[in-house]
Amino acid sequence: MLTKTPFTTKEKLEEIASVYPTPFHLYDEAGIRKNCENLYKAFSWNKGFREYFAVKATPNPFLMNILQEYGCGCDCSSMTELMLSKATGACGDAIMFSSNDTPPEEFKFANELGAIINLDDFTHIEVLEKTLGKLPEKLCCRYNPGGVFKISNAIMDNPGDAKYGMTTEQLFDAFAILKEKGVKEFGIHSFLASNTITNAYYPTLARTLFEVAVELKDKLGVKISFINLSGGIGIPYRPDQQPNDIFEIANGVKREYDAILGANGMGDVAIYTELGRYMLAPYGALVTRAINCKHTHKEYIGVDACAVNLMRPAMYGAYHHITVMGKENEECDHLYDVTGSLCENNDKFAIDRWLPEIDMGDLLFIHDTGAHGFSMGYNYNGKLKSAEILLKTDGSFELIRRAETPEDYFSTFDCFPIYKKIFE
Repeated sequence: MLTKTPFTTKEKLEEIASVYPTPFHLYDEAGIRKNCENLYKAFSWNKGFREYFAVKATPNPFLMNILQEYGCGCDCSSMTELMLSKATGACGDAIMFSSNDTPPEEFKFANELGAIINLDDFTHIEVLEKTLGKLPEKLCCRYNPGGVFKISNAIMDNPGDAKYGMTTEQLFDAFAILKEKGVKEFGIHSFLASNTITNAYYPTLARTLFEVAVELKDKLGVKISFINLSGGIGIPYRPDQQPNDIFEIANGVKREYDAILGANGMGDVAIYTELGRYMLAPYGALVTRAINCKHTHKEYIGVDACAVNLMRPAMYGAYHHITVMGKENEECDHLYDVTGSLCENNDKFAIDRWLPEIDMGDLLFIHDTGAHGFSMGYNYNGKLKSAEILLKTDGSFELIRRAETPEDYFSTFDCFPIYKKIFE
């Protein structure tokens, strides 16, 4: 049976758990740094290349600061993500504001930070101008070509059903209006599929956007300064999946770049990405402990984490590999559902999963939670969000977000008399 190897040992996890009780999310600093180095090395052929980390994937300033050491910017989709990015030192062109259904005050704040604003909707041109009084000299527009974009088994592969972006006609009308109103630099952005496990996605998307960029230049005379390929590069959640090769992906984009942009005198266009899952998912894990074994119609292992700590399996039926620490070499001859304690039957990290026999107190290492793990947490059933811990390159560990407390949970009731009674 194919398996995955944890980035740490049972002994180290027990050491961490003796200080910070389970459950907790653990991040591998060494893996994050190496991955970031490889991304920038792969796209080094493009002078203006920049990764705008998708803050929504893992909004933790400690991790964001690591990425910023390598030149990464921040891709933000809300006011609070803009505030967090500002707090980490990001400003100006280091912030890309890509939101939808956007309140005007968020456009205003993004502009105050000097962020590149990415317009999701044609009507936002008027909203932005009214909000700011004058349009920024640099703007980006999000493109949705419609139809079906089928590359692999992806979460979103039907742009025609997606709420994001402008149609082809709207995109061209938008650029014409923006140019007339004094915008001097333009960018194009598009996101057509999520978590693709194929090296073909980015080059295929790039070809589409590069061709549109050439047509915009020829028909409207606009200056395309950058093309944002957004996210969509996935990771192998299942152990039998082949990981993407970022160097092959970047070379594929370069071939399209040279053939389309370079051949049309546009060899100075910068390439941007806004990866989240690819940047951090493999370098995070949810560490939890087995606390209950139930024998009914099935065999259930209950753990001290639940869907509030990792909701992807409950929300998408997503697969996350599980390693029973200390039993990596034992035979997987027990069929379990691994569950949390929520009052929801979909609160399961694994269904009918073959694992070694699990004893109470065993540590389970749930792989690939470094993106869209902690960040999608919530407080249903009064559950509290777990701590986040960084496993540093020297083997030490650091708390980078404490676990929530009941005081945190009830803090928004502080305007009511009942608040004080809760803690009597």
